Amino acid sequence: MEITEIFETMEYSPAPESPDLALEWLKEHKSKFGLFINGKWCKAKSGKVFSTDNPANGKKLASISEAGKSDVDAAVRAAKLAFPKWKSLSGHERARYLYALARQLQKHSRLFAVLETMDNGKTIRETRDIDIPLVIRHFYHHSGWAQLLESEFPEHIAIGPVGQIIPWNFPLLMLSWKVAPALAAGNTVVLKPAEYTPLTALLFAEICSQVGLPPGVFNLVTGPGQTGSLMVNHSDLKKIAFTGSTDVGRLIREATADTDKKLTLELGGKSPFIIFEDADLDSAIEGLVDAIWFNQGQVCCAGSRLLVQESVAEKVIDRLKKRMAKLRVGDPLDKSMDMGAIIAPIQKERIQNLVDQGKKEGAAIWQWEGKLPQNAEKKGDGCYFPPTLFTNVSPASIIAQTEIFGPVLVSMTFRTTDEAVMLANNSAYGLAASVWSENINQALHVAPKLKCRRGLD
Repeated sequence: MEITEIFETMEYSPAPESPDLALEWLKEHKSKFGLFINGKWCKAKSGKVFSTDNPANGKKLASISEAGKSDVDAAVRAAKLAFPKWKSLSGHERARYLYALARQLQKHSRLFAVLETMDNGKTIRETRDIDIPLVIRHFYHHSGWAQLLESEFPEHIAIGPVGQIIPWNFPLLMLSWKVAPALAAGNTVVLKPAEYTPLTALLFAEICSQVGLPPGVFNLVTGPGQTGSLMVNHSDLKKIAFTGSTDVGRLIREATADTDKKLTLELGGKSPFIIFEDADLDSAIEGLVDAIWFNQGQVCCAGSRLLVQESVAEKVIDRLKKRMAKLRVGDPLDKSMDMGAIIAPIQKERIQNLVDQGKKEGAAIWQWEGKLPQNAEKKGDGCYFPPTLFTNVSPASIIAQTEIFGPVLVSMTFRTTDEAVMLANNSAYGLAASVWSENINQALHVAPKLKCRRGLD
């Protein structure tokens, strides 16, 4: 391509991140991983294994052990035996371990970022610049928090071994959200990562061993939903912390309803993104792009419902389409990509089924028209899905009410502030919301009326 053509198209050149470091780590382990129980690596007694694949090209990355009942029992037993001594340590002593983990995460941040991208399909820009730095900050933060536990929370005590089940959309970040505060408070942990994305959790377990974390304080079991069910129903786990689908969350609530287990659930969302006519529209559209197409829309608090005031709706949709056309979808290891791959074929199929349902219901669809990467292993487009916008959507339609968990935005209009609030709250979910207005009084008037846990102005 000549210089004149480059200036005319302003096209980005490929900027690939090398996977060599992650491939070398996989090679060191012969692409086979066991369970991390009581400070040691062991094979699953079930003898079963499953594979984790790269969603960007369909290639197998590694074979992973599938924990059965006896494996979960062993992990819980190790956590239970380690609890009294870990709890008895001073906050300062626990903080030293958390600080050491933070330092090792920081030291190996590039390996973690590349491995996360290969296992999950999200772009290297997200893992490198957002996810991994946040993971590091969580462990640094809770190393300080551990030292203040007695003075700031004098009546709070550790409860014992806890079971933690994390999803595939932010594998290592979700691990840090759950593991760091649990360890800081004096609890011991049995963690199950999502079966699609276990690799960074396995690398984290290695780091636990390297920093000398006492055996049994952190235990890792891998496997599908059945492994998680064994944890949920284990009598010696004092708490279950789960992030994932609403349907599974309901099952966990039912299973723990007649027990004394404590429970934390973070489930689905269908969050409203409200744009008033006096908003800075260009800023709002940039915010919207991040809200719904960040991480391929695989975010529980994604701004997946656009509510725009009728007087500026046409202008917003027109600018949004132009902005969507500039998005780059492709190899997640390319540093210039905006969107990577969907986690797995089954998730891509679910997204497509809901999009087809939206068409049947009469909504108007507009999709990114760029060329999707071809899967290296199979015919077709692999696990990529184009950024998608629906307009003329009924508030009662399937796509307006169901969490799609993909790069799909549904748009509706409103005329008055009351109508905006009514539409925003017309959902079974209540996770997050966003209000865009140049009038701070209007934003502060609307925000408290929105039924959500996280309000953003």
